[in-house]
Amino acid sequence: MNGAVEAANKNIKKILRKMVDNYKQWHEKLPFGLLGYSTIVHTSTGANPYLLVYGTQVVIPVEVEIPSLRIIQEDELSDAEWVWNRYEQLDLIDGKKMNAVCHGQLYHNRMARAFNKKVRSRQFTQGQLVLKRIFPHQDEAKGKFSPNWQGPYMVHRLLTGRST
Repeated sequence: MNGAVEAANKNIKKILRKMVDNYKQWHEKLPFGLLGYSTIVHTSTGANPYLLVYGTQVVIPVEVEIPSLRIIQEDELSDAEWVWNRYEQLDLIDGKKMNAVCHGQLYHNRMARAFNKKVRSRQFTQGQLVLKRIFPHQDEAKGKFSPNWQGPYMVHRLLTGRST
């Protein structure tokens, strides 16, 4: 769950960077950035967060000033019809959430397949010299001019099975 929050924060920061000229104004644009983030359809779930939480599409401020067809149709409903319509929408939330979960799993599988296409299988032999890759997030990475590899190391023992 923490990874999802970090991803959401990263995306909201991207939206704010596009909206703000001066970094000191970010707090004025935050409500608009949050509205934009909650109303766009996310590739990973196939739905927008507002729809998954509330079971209905968000009403953006422009629709209040210039009513859309959806708003006009809701205004013409009696209170009882509106309540029944809303109850049916809320009843569908679980189905929409399940669709989003299934869509997320398919998206995850698609991303894993794309990643695994790039992975090359390597066969090592005892006594072979190998290099260890240093990734940017590791403590050994000390800047852009630091080396990308450590080693060489000698393979002393081979393990059976698949190791990652």
